[in-house]
Amino acid sequence: METITEQKFQFNPYSPIMDADPFPFYKTLRDHYPCFWSDDVNMWILSRYDDIKRAGVEWETFSSSEGNLVDELPGRSGSTLGTTDPPRHDRLRKLIQSAFAKNNLMHLMDPTKELVTEVLDKVLEMGSFDFVQDFSSQITVGTLFAMMGLPDEDHHEVRRNVILSIQSDQETRQKGPEHIGGFKFLTNYVEDIVRQRRADPKDDLISRLILAEIDGDKLEEAEIIMTSATIILAGVESLSSFLSMMAYNMATFPDARRRIAADASLMPKAIEETLRFNTSAQRFKRVLTKDLEMHGQQMKKGDFVMLCYGSANRDERFFRNPDVYDLERNTRGHLGFGGGVHLCLGNMFARMITTIAMGEFFTRIPEYYISTEQLDWNPSTTFRSPVKLPLTIGK
Repeated sequence: METITEQKFQFNPYSPIMDADPFPFYKTLRDHYPCFWSDDVNMWILSRYDDIKRAGVEWETFSSSEGNLVDELPGRSGSTLGTTDPPRHDRLRKLIQSAFAKNNLMHLMDPTKELVTEVLDKVLEMGSFDFVQDFSSQITVGTLFAMMGLPDEDHHEVRRNVILSIQSDQETRQKGPEHIGGFKFLTNYVEDIVRQRRADPKDDLISRLILAEIDGDKLEEAEIIMTSATIILAGVESLSSFLSMMAYNMATFPDARRRIAADASLMPKAIEETLRFNTSAQRFKRVLTKDLEMHGQQMKKGDFVMLCYGSANRDERFFRNPDVYDLERNTRGHLGFGGGVHLCLGNMFARMITTIAMGEFFTRIPEYYISTEQLDWNPSTTFRSPVKLPLTIGK
């Protein structure tokens, strides 16, 4: 892969160029600047697999207590799994896991299958369609709303505000009023739902978060609201974007797509290779709790550190031929769902929905292509996803 060979290397996650293709920048970082200070984002950048794996394990040094999004949203730090360290993180995880248990998800399988069939029937009639608007967001928002007991009529407004929440202003290099306003809408929306569920519990995830109890310990109000808001963010943006990235990858590698279409048993391999090769969650943040030297660079207590998970998953020091999409690859150890204490709690849910949705998609639409020469990408310092993915059915 071609590397970035500018006279003075820059790593600017606010750049549209980075949104479109971060991988050449990642390779330059790994090869020449494994511990790099970026003036563009005012934090250290780690890019090699071993370093990012280390940061996930050594949470005492690489703390999440000041947020995990590169541009953090107000109110999240200290109230969610991704923004706390043990022992508080362990307490939250146990309580949330009891509400998020596998037997609470299995009842979603049949409704998800029905929804996928319904959405695909409409897509097939179109011939040309936007995968993001017409398929992935329809599936993930619909399933998420069913799991959390949210009103169907709120789909559009919730998704619009979620997309705003994950974006950053490329000019000011921070969250703008519209982005903070999007998250404020989401937390207010969740707060209202929590109030309703306290008065009248239902068979849904928010009710189970309210009722979750271990040895007399229960989630605090702010924890319920921020956890629910974060689950909505992850389900609407991260999962929808992962489906979109999988469709994008499979348009780029048609031979792999045809193999999956012909043999559904390959879907688990395709999911893991997509998580490794080109997933939506690219970069997260930590703060140092002590001075630390890495690769000859002296980092100070209080410095922020960006962990480039998307780069770690393409590190040739760990994965052979990492820039090749290979269904036969041993993907064990990939960091597509994070790692260490912050391994994504929703990974089982994401794998289940992806298996159902994309398995049926490839079966019914084995041939398609991207019907534009240039994609627009969401301006986000943490996530990578196309605003639209226009597809046309056929060769």
